[in-house]
Amino acid sequence: MSKRHLHLGQTLTFTADPLVEGPGAARHDRHGALVIEDGVITEVGDAEALRRGDFSSTTDHGQALLLPGFIDAHAHYPQTAMIASWGKRLIDWLNTYTFPEEMRFGDPGYAAEIAGRYLDLLLAQGTTTVCSYCTIHPASVDAFFEAAAARGMRVLAGKTCMDRNAPEGLRDTAQSAYDDSKALLTRWHGKGRASYVITPRFSPTSTPEQLSALGALWAEHPDCLMQTHLSEQTDEIAWVKSLFPQARDYLDTYEAHGLLGANGLYGHAIHLEPREKDRLRETGAALIHCPTSNTFIGSGLFDMDGLTRAGHRVGLATDTGGGSSFSMLRSMAAAYEVAQLRGRALHPAELIWLATTGSARALRLDNRIGSLAPGMEADFIALDLASTPAIAQRSARAKDLWEALFPTIMMGDDRAIAATYVAGRRVV
Repeated sequence: MSKRHLHLGQTLTFTADPLVEGPGAARHDRHGALVIEDGVITEVGDAEALRRGDFSSTTDHGQALLLPGFIDAHAHYPQTAMIASWGKRLIDWLNTYTFPEEMRFGDPGYAAEIAGRYLDLLLAQGTTTVCSYCTIHPASVDAFFEAAAARGMRVLAGKTCMDRNAPEGLRDTAQSAYDDSKALLTRWHGKGRASYVITPRFSPTSTPEQLSALGALWAEHPDCLMQTHLSEQTDEIAWVKSLFPQARDYLDTYEAHGLLGANGLYGHAIHLEPREKDRLRETGAALIHCPTSNTFIGSGLFDMDGLTRAGHRVGLATDTGGGSSFSMLRSMAAAYEVAQLRGRALHPAELIWLATTGSARALRLDNRIGSLAPGMEADFIALDLASTPAIAQRSARAKDLWEALFPTIMMGDDRAIAATYVAGRRVV
């Protein structure tokens, strides 16, 4: 007979997308509870009603807010050790910091060390799922999935493919990108809690031949996601136009090679042209907002309000290590600040949604993670709404949940993560 575990605390659930329906789509229970059985949520509801059952254990989280584990929809785990590197725009930043660090991942031991370090940092920040780029080295992919499996985490990742405009030690070919990606996909996709993601870094570092090869692989495995970068900086867009003079726009460099689809993840997507917005919406592709990265390297301001109102699916991400924090709380705070600069104050309900269900939807995993609901995998956190003196003195004046929660979104860090659970097992 399986064991049933009861978790008591405040709970926050959603009946719809608050970016579309407004904050009224959120449901707050000040005295809520979760029932966990075999790593899955089986019941969510009022504590008084649920606690009448028989349980193997009961954990009372007090006034902590129980939430789904945060979901980081775009990151580069190989950039862990060089996060917060000073002073460069995108292209110089890649050449100065990123590519030299990624060269080191040909060493399986180093890849394993960083993968473990990275995932432990995420769990400490309340992030239970991440979609990451690896390096061109197959060993970097194996190391990441192995580290995640050891921790029981649901993760997504893929070999980053580049066959031009990168150092010699970081270039593959069109054929080897296809062969390596296919072998890794076969080895990892759907094994345990792992999902393989086909991963051309971006058009400037892939020849048309490589983009076509990866497009062919995606056509053979349409259930896989595909991730890449799109319209991050204006000088990057100019570079793409010079490399692809026949393309209608940046998105067309992917579309022409079979790399535009409903299971596509397009990171940044700041400087989109009208045709690009229309095609992304028509195909049902997801846009991934990386606010700390966009401000840190001066990329621009993502149009959250305009894109979500137009019907685009949007996920939220740290973009480690162009992003300057491992914390999704910091990403939520930066998303709020970026939206303010565009004239829109995102509600706390919208920010939490983006970091949980919104990102799960972007990754096509909202049937498994991202919500507190029966049948969902039991990846969840207990969020302390008074984790520091500064936060505590502000939240003490709160008239409702949102006033109590917003200071933690804006000022919280790993100290706010009172507990992290992966598949029902406490890991932090």
